[in-house]
Amino acid sequence: MKRHIPNAVTCLNLFSGCLGIVFAFEGKLELASYSILVAAVFDFLDGMLARLLNAYSDIGKDLDSLADVVSFGVLPSVIIYQLFVAASSTSEWLHYSAFLIAIFSALRLAKFNNDLRQTENFIGLPTPANAMLIASLPFIAASGNLVSGYLQNPIFLTVFSLGMGLLLISEIHLMSLKFSGINLTRNLYRYILVFSSLVLLLIFKFAAVPLIMVAYFIISFIQFRTTK
Repeated sequence: MKRHIPNAVTCLNLFSGCLGIVFAFEGKLELASYSILVAAVFDFLDGMLARLLNAYSDIGKDLDSLADVVSFGVLPSVIIYQLFVAASSTSEWLHYSAFLIAIFSALRLAKFNNDLRQTENFIGLPTPANAMLIASLPFIAASGNLVSGYLQNPIFLTVFSLGMGLLLISEIHLMSLKFSGINLTRNLYRYILVFSSLVLLLIFKFAAVPLIMVAYFIISFIQFRTTK
């Protein structure tokens, strides 16, 4: 029975993504964003439980990817789509560029499952990290700050969707967020990212997520250059 436990948690990830899609189409974008957060927690737990229970399986690996396509690909696309709808646009065709996120997320996950170079670190932006960035957008849009104006611009949303999609399948080396025990030396850059993220969240709240993403790229670049 224990080998089915991680798969059950993965199904909760998928269920969270499905609920989030419903919330997004109902215009409840903040609830949809929280659904991404819940799905990310389940995504973390299923991997942790698989390691603790030694319950790895090919079915579990495929199921995890399928759940991630929904929770971290389709759901973020629907959130972007709803931001398009809320923005004044002369062409409804631009709205559909939001689903580039779903397409590139599926490509990213398929690539990850078959790329032996990604056992220690990531090549390309992980789908959960991209989804968390998109999850912050409804809160930023509602804040009324300077950045929120860009989220009402259909051209910006189109460029954003394409740009994030390309980052998902890029050859950029990014550090894995899985800690190797608690050893400080082996996890130094991960600890730096976690600490800086907490500080940014305390100061800027949801608006900190784009800044955390930038920090993730910079710290990953430094780690890759120093270890290389």
